[in-house]
Amino acid sequence: MSTATPPYSPHAPSATAPGARDHFDICDVTPEGAAWLASAGAYPRSTLAHWEARPTAPVVLPCGSAFDVVNVPAIFGRRMLDRLWSEGPGSGPVATHRGRMLLFTAPGTAQRLPSLLHWEEWGHAVPPLLFHGAGDAVTGPAPTTRAALRPDQRQESRWVVAPDTRHPWLPGPEVMRWACVRAARASAQAAVRISIFPAPDPGANVYDVNRRH
Repeated sequence: MSTATPPYSPHAPSATAPGARDHFDICDVTPEGAAWLASAGAYPRSTLAHWEARPTAPVVLPCGSAFDVVNVPAIFGRRMLDRLWSEGPGSGPVATHRGRMLLFTAPGTAQRLPSLLHWEEWGHAVPPLLFHGAGDAVTGPAPTTRAALRPDQRQESRWVVAPDTRHPWLPGPEVMRWACVRAARASAQAAVRISIFPAPDPGANVYDVNRRH
């Protein structure tokens, strides 16, 4: 008897209007990607069957074996993702859930990354992060296509970079440290640019210099 994991077959993807996707939103979860997510648990076949029965429900994913997860505030996570794709090696799967961004990383990252940031010069500028490793679990988006989700579900929980292979590349602690530092520097530079302009005086007279008499 074969022990291979059966394919997961969510709703077929449908076309999305041009410009409707986030520029990082590169794919939907594929059957191979869903199988990878399910492999994180002890019973992947049962997990896939449950997802087929409830294709739009958020899922609980155990961490520590197939992946760890670095859980960051959404804006800071966006800055990390910008740096990973524009200056670095790219990212692994990435999801958003209830105002947080979940970056899937290599197993062991959750244990190593906090100490790397502790000794990093810019570590103080990194907002509080959550690290999910062995013994932890995270709630993430349903492993299905965007077309199958209601608009409110897409806003609350969605894949930004969806898993599409049984063996996705996952960044390790050094890559994540690098991304955190770059994102922290970008945040500091943005704050400096804003602060050099004084706040407008609500009582000041404003003149339209384009009007000529």
